[in-house]
Amino acid sequence: MRIPLALFALASSCVSALALDLKGRIQWTQDCPSLKVLGQAKVILDNGKLRGGVTRDGSFVIPDVPAGTYILSVVAHDHHFDQLRVDVLESDTLPEVRPYFPGTPLSPAAPATLPYPIVLSARGKNDYFVPRESFNVLAMFKNPMMLMMLGAGVLVLLMPMMMKNMDPEALEEFKERHAKMSSIQNSLQSGDLASGLSQLLSSGGDEHKAAASAPSKGPSSGGAKQRSSKNKRR
Repeated sequence: MRIPLALFALASSCVSALALDLKGRIQWTQDCPSLKVLGQAKVILDNGKLRGGVTRDGSFVIPDVPAGTYILSVVAHDHHFDQLRVDVLESDTLPEVRPYFPGTPLSPAAPATLPYPIVLSARGKNDYFVPRESFNVLAMFKNPMMLMMLGAGVLVLLMPMMMKNMDPEALEEFKERHAKMSSIQNSLQSGDLASGLSQLLSSGGDEHKAAASAPSKGPSSGGAKQRSSKNKRR
């Protein structure tokens, strides 16, 4: 039992020797002059994989950071900070700190480096207040439902003028179709589907009959004219 314990202690000592305490501080500015204004904040690596707290003077320490590449960010309720890329090397050299923009690939690394220990400052305050939208007349007319209502109103206003200019036959046909459609709608709204469907089918059959009878009149009248002309010649 002593040998495994000794190996475990040796391995843990090697890991602790390779690990690094990442140090830095938050520089107080006019937007964030003290820890009281900053509130409860923490400095994290890779979305909370490793973390450290912020003291009164703004300093922070993230203990036992193994070798690797990390994204450092500050989590605060009322302020936002820039993110940094931190490369912890396996050698005894200091970690390399670089600026990082969300969405950019980690490889290749940017040539520009920042000094170590890390220095961060608040870029601004988070504004959670959403102002109430005021009444906007133009926004109402951008609504599709409002446009449909306006179009229907324009048609209602222009319908009497259009009906005055229509031919009497076309006007009568329009009135008949309107009466049929209104009766079909009434029957469907009342729940009488059978009568509504029968009226709809009968109106469609009447239209087909009218369309079929219209061209048949032409040749019959033409044939009658030809016969009358032949009789006159005789």
